[in-house]
Amino acid sequence: MHAWYRFVAIGLGCVAAPAAAQDVLSTKQVSLELARDIATRTLEACRAQGHQVSVVVVDRGGAPQVVLRDAYAARFTIEIAQRKANAVILSGIESSALRKNRADIRAELNQIDGLLVLDGAVPIRAGGALAGAVGVSGAPGGHVDEACARKGVAAVQERLDFAD
Repeated sequence: MHAWYRFVAIGLGCVAAPAAAQDVLSTKQVSLELARDIATRTLEACRAQGHQVSVVVVDRGGAPQVVLRDAYAARFTIEIAQRKANAVILSGIESSALRKNRADIRAELNQIDGLLVLDGAVPIRAGGALAGAVGVSGAPGGHVDEACARKGVAAVQERLDFAD
């Protein structure tokens, strides 16, 4: 009898866990150096317009990779920038587009811990895949925050386009 149970157990183990190519997935991840460059270029774009802001670059999972706060940017702008970037991670589109497209559930989305659906964040795409997001807060209006973020990503776009 014990041999029969052993045979069934071995057989079930083989059937229950077949190996497949999709058991392990590859993802695009922004390096610390690239994230730093995006954050720096974004901050410089806002400074050029006379704005003191915070910039947060998050990875594709929404974890902060780089956080920069200019000297006169309020400390609260760090959290706002990160929450804007997380809205991009959720949606895969610019935070302004999410705000416009999902105005019907904006209040509910803003209740999710770590999200804020306001203008001011853009996706970082490497080879077409979402690799992270950059959020900005502190300029006089989310549209200005978002324009700075776009400039920061555009400054390194060639590096993103040719990512492996």
